[in-house]
Amino acid sequence: MSALKERLMEISKAFPAKFEEQGDGSLLLESTIAERKAFLSKKSLIYRARLRLDEGKREVRFFETLKEVGLGISSSEPGGMGPGFGFKKETYKVTGKGREGSVEELSELFGKEYKYSWDYSKLRGAIREEVERAGYSFSIRLSEKDV
Repeated sequence: MSALKERLMEISKAFPAKFEEQGDGSLLLESTIAERKAFLSKKSLIYRARLRLDEGKREVRFFETLKEVGLGISSSEPGGMGPGFGFKKETYKVTGKGREGSVEELSELFGKEYKYSWDYSKLRGAIREEVERAGYSFSIRLSEKDV
């Protein structure tokens, strides 16, 4: 394992989740960063980051996504005032080139209120800083397949 990869794994220990090496040589971090519980339902906001070092090109390719997953009982109408209940499962994803902002802003996008534990953009900043200090280039990818 390269010294930079070891250092990136070490940096991630300061966050609620840490990078783990995958079978394909990439590093993966996944953590539930916000959760909202209500009567018989639960919604979670999950952060996932993957990176790959290319020693030949001296480059680190980085991908991140934020996904909302919900499971539980819901009412028959969107406002929750209808007669009758149903079972509901939903998943949302937000991906993009280095999305800035906090989970609080994203929760407004989803129309939900979350209690959150960390700012995921700090992880990306710490990774970028360490990569550039080691003399590598840092690029954010739009698809996890491009990592």
